[in-house]
Amino acid sequence: MSEPQVDNGRRRFLTVATAAAGGVAAIGVATPFLLSFFPSERAKAAGAPVEVDISKLEAGQKINVEWRGKPVWVMNRTEEQIKSLPKNDPKLADPKSEVPQQPEYCKNATRSIKPNLLVAVGICTHLGCSPTFRPDLAPADLGPEWLGGFYCPCHGSKFDLAARVFSGVPAPTNLEIPPHKYLSDAVILIGDDK
Repeated sequence: MSEPQVDNGRRRFLTVATAAAGGVAAIGVATPFLLSFFPSERAKAAGAPVEVDISKLEAGQKINVEWRGKPVWVMNRTEEQIKSLPKNDPKLADPKSEVPQQPEYCKNATRSIKPNLLVAVGICTHLGCSPTFRPDLAPADLGPEWLGGFYCPCHGSKFDLAARVFSGVPAPTNLEIPPHKYLSDAVILIGDDK
């Protein structure tokens, strides 16, 4: 019996066609997987720096903005509020901000670039609640020595007007100060300090 003739040309064509189809399928499967490693446009926008217009922010007022999905407070402190900050030092857990919760340029008594303007992440360092702004002096529920600040109603943590934590409260550290810089006297860029 004689063996049938093998068509090498056809065999080569089928081998190349199968390899090409397999390559296209592999690229089709790998592309979405590889693209998942890059952030989406929505994720890029959420992590982007935020410009804040402070031109209408009056002394004693606070505004809230969002950066990276977190509340950020920008507060214009009055002269009296700035002068009262050292009075809290003996009652604070970290009055000199030794625990690094702020950029180096904000490691000062006011924890800010400009003494009157505080920029702080409004999330309690205990369990992540959002403290309330309590600028009133000596309210009945916070005691006669309260000079204004932020109070976390979830577990009673207290922070002064420089976002420094009081001793003896559940929160372990001062509130975080995000990286920021002034683009002008009226605009702060939160999330970038370079």
